[in-house]
Amino acid sequence: MSTVIEQAVEARLVAAAPRMASIPATLRYDTHDPFAVRMSFPAAATLEGVDVCWTFARELLTGGLTESVGAGDVRVRPYGYDRTVLEFHATEGTAVVHIRSDDVRQFLTGTTRLVPTGDEGRHVDVDGYLAELLRDAC
Repeated sequence: MSTVIEQAVEARLVAAAPRMASIPATLRYDTHDPFAVRMSFPAAATLEGVDVCWTFARELLTGGLTESVGAGDVRVRPYGYDRTVLEFHATEGTAVVHIRSDDVRQFLTGTTRLVPTGDEGRHVDVDGYLAELLRDAC
């Protein structure tokens, strides 16, 4: 059984101009980091011209489908029924993107098939992480 889910999504970048440019993005979930999801943007879609990847809690993405959540670098909220807004805050500025809520729901359904909500802790290799920390400390 695959332990990674990747789903391409179309993101709409909200800019000062009224037109929103469409940019490719990828949502990714890996059971080796069961609490997190990643959203990545290719170099061509970023101001710096480098690939950008944001990592944040899966529960943040889930909660953002129905209410505004997040108080840190990543914030998620619904925008009507069919869009979800993700805000990415960095020292360089803030990026605001819209993605289809159906794409988010489909992605989250796949992640919960791999690791049901509430079972994330059962997929964390605590012994492996501890051994790695102790190996690096010597």
